[in-house]
Amino acid sequence: MEDQEMQLKVKRVTDKFTESMYVLANEPSIALYRLQEHVRRSLPELVQHKTDMQSWEEQSQGAIYTVEYACSAVKSMTNSSLYFKNIDGLLKQAITMKEQISSAQGRRKRAVDPGILRDGGEKQSSGI
Repeated sequence: MEDQEMQLKVKRVTDKFTESMYVLANEPSIALYRLQEHVRRSLPELVQHKTDMQSWEEQSQGAIYTVEYACSAVKSMTNSSLYFKNIDGLLKQAITMKEQISSAQGRRKRAVDPGILRDGGEKQSSGI
């Protein structure tokens, strides 16, 4: 009988000891310590990831702005075809007018200076 009593007492002591160790291992202050350790180890890496992401976001925003600006420029160019056609018409009209003015000036010059070329290719002088 003594062996059974002794085994029962030993079992109670070990159960109490196990329960105490379990409570001690899972005590909130220990849990907070473990959490603090984890944060201390992983925080620098998280900070680095955050700065990398911010940098990538800035680069992406710049690229998005550039693409949007290019798209608006292309749209403006397609909308400006009417203006280019108008400019083309005005340039053709200006060239025609310039040709008319040049030919009119040429006729006027011939009318003002009616010098006739003679045999030697000299102009006839007006009596001076």
